[in-house]
Amino acid sequence: MINLNVNSEIRKKNAARCRERNVVLPRFSELREPQTVSQQTMERLKGVGLWDVDPVNLFRITWKNEPVERGGGYGAVNAIELPSSLTGVSARIIGLVGHWFPTGAHKVGATYGCLAPALISGNFDSQRQKAVWPSTGNYCRGGAYNSALLGCESIAILPEGMSRERFEWLKRIAGEVISTPGTESNVKEIFDACHELDRQRGDDVVIFNQFSELGNYLWHYEVTGNALAEVIAAACSDGTRYAGFTATTGSGGTLGAGDLLKQLYPASKIIASEALQCPTLLRNGFGDHRIEGIGDKHVPWVHNVRNTDMITGIDDQDCIDLMRVFNEPAGHAYLSDIGVDSATIAVLDKLGISCIANLLSAIKAARYWELGSRDLIVTVFTDSMQLYSSRIEDLVAAEGALTELGAARAVAGSIARQGIENALELTYYERLRVHNLKYYTWIEQQGKTSEELNAQWYDPEYWTRVQQSVTTIDEMIDEFNRDVAL
Repeated sequence: MINLNVNSEIRKKNAARCRERNVVLPRFSELREPQTVSQQTMERLKGVGLWDVDPVNLFRITWKNEPVERGGGYGAVNAIELPSSLTGVSARIIGLVGHWFPTGAHKVGATYGCLAPALISGNFDSQRQKAVWPSTGNYCRGGAYNSALLGCESIAILPEGMSRERFEWLKRIAGEVISTPGTESNVKEIFDACHELDRQRGDDVVIFNQFSELGNYLWHYEVTGNALAEVIAAACSDGTRYAGFTATTGSGGTLGAGDLLKQLYPASKIIASEALQCPTLLRNGFGDHRIEGIGDKHVPWVHNVRNTDMITGIDDQDCIDLMRVFNEPAGHAYLSDIGVDSATIAVLDKLGISCIANLLSAIKAARYWELGSRDLIVTVFTDSMQLYSSRIEDLVAAEGALTELGAARAVAGSIARQGIENALELTYYERLRVHNLKYYTWIEQQGKTSEELNAQWYDPEYWTRVQQSVTTIDEMIDEFNRDVAL
């Protein structure tokens, strides 16, 4: 469970730090419904840029930011519906847009979900300890950013093969950046770096491991889940039927949003996708891939596997090919030729590489279940090409600019051919197989207990207790903010 046992002395120190830096912590309910924030906060936001290192930007950790770079307020959930002329399926596909979060990615929310409970309970000393953010990309960026807002030291850990945009930005924000061997598939190397930090620095660091911190799951369940629910309600007002939610596994946190949707729509499906080149859930497999940021070769502790209905394997080459189509002139010209409207083409840069994987997984699920024009699948477009422009530059340098013929081949080879292969609909025992894979990472390597592993599967109240803890956390945030004001 999320540790909410209070250490009064450290909590006082955290309140003093927030008082010094004029920090007010938003409740989860305010991130879910930001229109409820105080007028004073709204006035402060008018003079602040989306990425500015200003504590008031904690109130922009929401899907409802006005889509402007500076001074924005709040509006409807930021989402994009992609037309059938692009997706090739009749079913409607809508994705939430992560580009309009501070740092340009929704992972800043997951880090807040982990950091806020530790601050308000005193389980992290913001004046003395360094916050460690192990990641395959965006999570460490969000953690470093939130740490900077509080004025506390941070250590970002990510694989050396991630895009150079991430490293350039982190060097300006994080107190320390540690590069681990490999790319997005090399999660164990990140865990090894955490163990080494723990060995060398002991109580001087607190490791906020997104793959095991239930605050990650809780933020997505409460904030992302409710944002998706609003989008679904609006889309289904004309009789459309909600079918399911798909997301790459990554840390497992985003899939928590599907748990809320399944409570609201019991017949709906949750589809977890991963790179076909590293099919850990699909085939107990391993490997390397280029879908940046999603992590592999283990089952995250925070993934509620019992609620997962399907696993899809997405070829990383399909994602790279579509990235070029979505972002190069010849790709735009070809999409226009096949009937994709200009408004859609104009927003395709809001889909980063893992977002394209989410899109392809939605297409695969739509074909698998033979969904029609009255059906809806939702997903999350976690970040944008703002974080991957160097990848396009590298490909153009190595292969030349994309041609319209190349664009046609890419669309035919990725979207049009996306069929029902490499899709596994899970039975009870298939789910149990995937769940049991947690043992080898979390009990053998990371110090979790088999008792809690069994509780995740056999105790029907385990995930409910996590979900319901948001009420206590919001009450503790209110109390903490009162102490800060004093």
